[in-house]
Amino acid sequence: MTREQIVEPDDADREAYDLTSRVARVAAPVREQVLDLLRQEIIELRLPPGRRLVERELIERIGVSRTTIREALRQLAAEGLVTTIPQKGAIVAVPSAKEAAEVYEVRALLEGVVAKEFALNASDRQVQALKRAFEEVKRSQGEVEDGTFLSAKNQFYEVLFEGAGNSTIRAILEGLQARVAVLRATTVAVPGRPKLSVAEVGAIVEAIERRDPDAAAAATSHHVRQAARTLLTQLGTASSAEGRAE
Repeated sequence: MTREQIVEPDDADREAYDLTSRVARVAAPVREQVLDLLRQEIIELRLPPGRRLVERELIERIGVSRTTIREALRQLAAEGLVTTIPQKGAIVAVPSAKEAAEVYEVRALLEGVVAKEFALNASDRQVQALKRAFEEVKRSQGEVEDGTFLSAKNQFYEVLFEGAGNSTIRAILEGLQARVAVLRATTVAVPGRPKLSVAEVGAIVEAIERRDPDAAAAATSHHVRQAARTLLTQLGTASSAEGRAE
């Protein structure tokens, strides 16, 4: 991690919104509330990759103790969302191309199995639920900036996992969920990608409707790998820009 990758927070970010009232509304231990809130900010890119996480500012903004903030940052580091730089402190992790490629390949393999098992095991009612979820994905493809499109895709995957019934794969992928969410937010922001994504997800649904497990697995793996190609192109473009700026 270079010094140039660290993004300093500006005044607008510091006063963006008050989390204290949000914390008070959630009936969970304070540390978990703070952890969930910071994780969501990172996933939704309100705390973008490279942003410094200054303990004093987080304490003042959220209204909790230094110990609570440190525990939350420690957990986020364990999830791969935060990096600690000696003598500089914590920053939101900047994913490398290698890390991103590895995460997406794991997704391609495991989600392919999920689609295959859905085609084999899901009830007709679950197939209909998947079709309805896909219709919402199609409807929301023009609503990327406010998070509606990603939410619709998340619901699609929720139905897919439920119908597949493979709790082991689901647990493995949930361990990657936060990092995947950050990377997905980057890919869907690329012009033209939502439309292509809808077409790829449509191929998954068509294969499942035919109860063709191999085609469903292939379509799902293809969808993930196409997203990976988009992401790696974006990361490569960003790296080139940084190199020219140095």
